[in-house]
Amino acid sequence: MNIKETDKQYIMGTYGRVDLAIDHGQGSTLYDTDGKKYIDFGSGIAVNTFGASDPLWIDAVVSQLNKIQHTSNYYYTKPCTDLAKLLCTKTKMSKVFFSNSGAEANECAIKAARKYGTDKNPDKNVIITLKNSFHGRTITTLSATGQDVFHTNFTPFTEGFVYVEANNINELTAAMNDNICGIMFELIQGEGGVLPMTKSFVEAAAALAKKYDALLIIDEVQTGNGRCGTLYAHQQFDITPDIFTTAKGLGGGLPIGATVFSEKLKDILPPGSHGSTFGGNPIAAAGAVNILSRIDDNLLAEVKDKSKIIISTLESLDGVENISGMGLMLGIKTTKPAKDIMLYCLKNGLLVLTAKDKVRLLPPLNITKEELKEGLEILKDAIKNA
Repeated sequence: MNIKETDKQYIMGTYGRVDLAIDHGQGSTLYDTDGKKYIDFGSGIAVNTFGASDPLWIDAVVSQLNKIQHTSNYYYTKPCTDLAKLLCTKTKMSKVFFSNSGAEANECAIKAARKYGTDKNPDKNVIITLKNSFHGRTITTLSATGQDVFHTNFTPFTEGFVYVEANNINELTAAMNDNICGIMFELIQGEGGVLPMTKSFVEAAAALAKKYDALLIIDEVQTGNGRCGTLYAHQQFDITPDIFTTAKGLGGGLPIGATVFSEKLKDILPPGSHGSTFGGNPIAAAGAVNILSRIDDNLLAEVKDKSKIIISTLESLDGVENISGMGLMLGIKTTKPAKDIMLYCLKNGLLVLTAKDKVRLLPPLNITKEELKEGLEILKDAIKNA
């Protein structure tokens, strides 16, 4: 029995897998179990920040693995505290709660917002999120997700969420009242189709949150960790969130999530109010310290430069309708179905993703210019011939 047959027999069929079994790789070049080569424009959905088998990341993880793999959170560990310090000093925030995924990071943000609100008023417990958003697959983060398609099963869902149209300041303003404890959104809706927020909408949301004493919560699960050309996407807007969440690329390939709090929320979660067995795990944290410490101004300039290369290569092609996103988080709307483009690329040695009706590109941040050019040639061919 081969790997694909074993998978179908023993793993729950929740994923629409394509016909590819990845075996190994280096950087942005991967190989399947038959030895076929692929250029990776997906990085595990924005997870493998420095690609496959990055030697510096491996050294950091293995070094910690040779010390201790896990302790309970009754005790201190250096990787956990080093990572928290890095996150706070690089973003001018004050406290961090560590978990294992983006959904868990968002759950923590939701809990904190409701505690903040109900500490003031028992009815101040409603959070505004955006239509077409995606915040995770737990019952509560599905409830926060503003897409009807995710609300068809698993009822009853968690109450206390109101959805408004993205970039609609009037609708957001009309939804605000004294019972709103938070406004939560992605600066680029990833799963929703790589749709960015306008600067005016983000600034209006920040102003409304301040006016109604609600928390501004930015979901940076996919946009963060250098992906959009700054360490976190909110740093490209004139705002300071009360909370932001991050995961995916933070760990470089190991599961980790973080909920990052501003100074005014530094004591919002006292002992016993929240927890996670594996949150701040020393191996995952050691990997994340390595990732975060290497995202510097030079790398971020490279991300912006590579983004320009992708856009300039594709934007004038016949069959390309528009390109959205920032940095190395881009969505390509083509005249052909996105899935057809993705499958054509797969057949010809390029891994891309889809999001709604767009081809989604999330390559490793350190993809070489040669790998980028090779992948773009395949993508250009797919846009023309798929």
